[in-house]
Amino acid sequence: MDRLRSGLLAVAAGITAKITALAGVRTAIAASFRSRIGSARAVFERLRSRYPTALDQRIVLKLAAGTGVVALIMVGYAYGPALSQRSSAESAKRAETSTANPVRVILAQNPAPSSELSARAPIAPAAVAEPAATQSETARIENLVPVPEPANVPPPSRADLEREPKAERPDSTEARVPVPEPASQPAAEPAPAPVIASAPAETTQPESSPQPETLNIQSLTGKDLVKAPLATTLASADMPVAERLRDLLANRSDRLFSRKNERAAVEAFYRDRGFAPLWIEKGAGNARVTAATAHLKGVEADGLYPADYPTPDFKAAADANALAEAELRFTGVILTYARHAQTGRVHYSRISGDISYSLEFPEPAEILANMAAATNVGEALAGYNPPQAGYKALRAKLAAARGQTAEPEIARVPDGPTLKPAMEDSRVPILRKRLDVAGDPNDFRYDSHLVEAVKKFQQGADIAPDGLVGAGTTRALNGGPKREHSADVIIANLERWRWMPRDLGKVYVMVNIPDYTLKVVRDGALVWSTRIVVGKPNLATPIVSAAMQYITVNPTWNVPPSIIANEYLPALREDPQALTRIGLRVEENRDGTIRIYQPPGERNALGRIRFNFPNKFLVYQHDTPDKHLFAHDKRAYSHGCMRVQDPIKYGEVLLSIALPKEGYSQERLRRMFGSAEQDIRFPTPIPVHLTYQTAFVDDSGKLVIREDVYGRDARIIAALRGEERRIADIPIDRREGSSPVSRDALRMPGRYSNPFAGFFGRFSR
Repeated sequence: MDRLRSGLLAVAAGITAKITALAGVRTAIAASFRSRIGSARAVFERLRSRYPTALDQRIVLKLAAGTGVVALIMVGYAYGPALSQRSSAESAKRAETSTANPVRVILAQNPAPSSELSARAPIAPAAVAEPAATQSETARIENLVPVPEPANVPPPSRADLEREPKAERPDSTEARVPVPEPASQPAAEPAPAPVIASAPAETTQPESSPQPETLNIQSLTGKDLVKAPLATTLASADMPVAERLRDLLANRSDRLFSRKNERAAVEAFYRDRGFAPLWIEKGAGNARVTAATAHLKGVEADGLYPADYPTPDFKAAADANALAEAELRFTGVILTYARHAQTGRVHYSRISGDISYSLEFPEPAEILANMAAATNVGEALAGYNPPQAGYKALRAKLAAARGQTAEPEIARVPDGPTLKPAMEDSRVPILRKRLDVAGDPNDFRYDSHLVEAVKKFQQGADIAPDGLVGAGTTRALNGGPKREHSADVIIANLERWRWMPRDLGKVYVMVNIPDYTLKVVRDGALVWSTRIVVGKPNLATPIVSAAMQYITVNPTWNVPPSIIANEYLPALREDPQALTRIGLRVEENRDGTIRIYQPPGERNALGRIRFNFPNKFLVYQHDTPDKHLFAHDKRAYSHGCMRVQDPIKYGEVLLSIALPKEGYSQERLRRMFGSAEQDIRFPTPIPVHLTYQTAFVDDSGKLVIREDVYGRDARIIAALRGEERRIADIPIDRREGSSPVSRDALRMPGRYSNPFAGFFGRFSR
């Protein structure tokens, strides 16, 4: 018993030594930590005093703490090995002094953790005589060892010490004290790690790859489409077609659908319906494909060509492969037709650089969904054509122009000298027939009855009703080009309708450039119209849709750089006072270029009022002092802007719509005339559509054909029928307007010019 007590005291002494050593290390680390924090903080404060910053106390503490962490790591590396060596030396020393006591040797070789010692059953101490010098230390150590009540544990005997621990007595002292195995017996193998019980087998999910029903089908695209499941409701004859559809979309969709957005939409459409065919049922083309094919064969009625939309022969498809490929090719044809019908067979950029629209392309996914849900596929496809009344009226005239429906041929009046009242001319009988005026076919006299009929016609054609039959009246009587070309003119105009916004607006302004007219429309009814002057053929008025935002009274005309360089500077070289005489002012900029402008006034080129609808071509509508030009039949005289014949009335009409409660009248607008610009802004912008309609149907239901002033019709027809046809719907890059004017071209005559301008200009274009 004494030997056991001595052994336990030795163990306790070793533990105490370790605790003391650890406490010393902790004290040293803490001191080093505080020292380094203080040093770091002192350094930081010196830096801060030298370089003032906006750092607050919290940031200082964070930086100091970071320095302390680094110091703590360094202390650990410095003191860790020494502490380990010292602990090993103390253990070895205790082992040497305890060789006579086997129990103490065992404990030294297998030191138990402090937590295990505290958990073991306490042992009653016995009276042991100790030197006086170590009594106080012994007492302190004994206080550290928990001691149970003596009645709880009987004193151990030698037999108890020699007996192996029993599993049935886990609270006995023998079970707590390790005893070495005899040398002849092998060491016991460690017990296997405990196995955590899993959920019952019948409820445990296997950790294999997800089954098809758990796949995120919406994320499958491209080659991954082979993982997507097929529809379970397919007929047995359609199952092989669906499988082949899946394979084609996974491996060849890029060959079947060149446009990326269409390819993605087709893949998603068929994937989400389990690759069920849209145009095939029970291994053959269905009623949906029959209706769609019939519509595509009749697209000539809308100015398109059936050859552009070839339909596969589903009856000739001999197997699932052929049926699946026919299905996808027909889907591609439908997408192409819907895009052409809504936005044009020819992209506007291939016609001219002075045309600009924001095309509203139909979404491929919406097209396919529409086809799948439609009860009448033909009507659904027809719905992609322009919905405007002007388009529908012109479309109805196309069949007559092609001779598909009966329409009497009008009498064409030959060209010749201007017919005046009381003149005799061989064209008079033809003129009577054209205007349906009764008379003797052999009477060549231009009498008063025929003169009145001509005046009435001139009023309806927006021509000065003077009764004179000149070139303009003759052209209007004949309807423009000859009848055999009218169909092409209508087709070109139907194509331009496809570029326009599908919603023109509840209130809008419509300009027809070849007709030289401007109309204000509200709720589909004409409110007011007037004559206009448009751009010259070489300075064409652009074709565009914009929004009028405000009106400017007493505008200042800032002469565009192109006019300065091409017209006014040459005039200044010949006569330095030429611009002053016409009311223009010249200012020299700091870089040597000049600015030419005209202040507000009666002689201003913009007149007294300007109508502003911001656009990329910088054109607008305005008043003009040159009123005499409106008497001409052909009025293409401007630099691109539109001159309005009656701008004050135009302003009154627009302001009565935009600001109905403000009481803007023509008289009020005139009272605003002066020398200072005044803007009247619209709370709601009014759409302005600058169109090029060489063929249209007038209010009386008659087809009107105008001269192709800018040659736009011929370019459209050439694109529709020429070699460009295959790629005509692909846009091309164009530089709108004329080339930019260089700074040197805007300098006053005789001023210094940059000798390197030509060289560097090549790199700036």
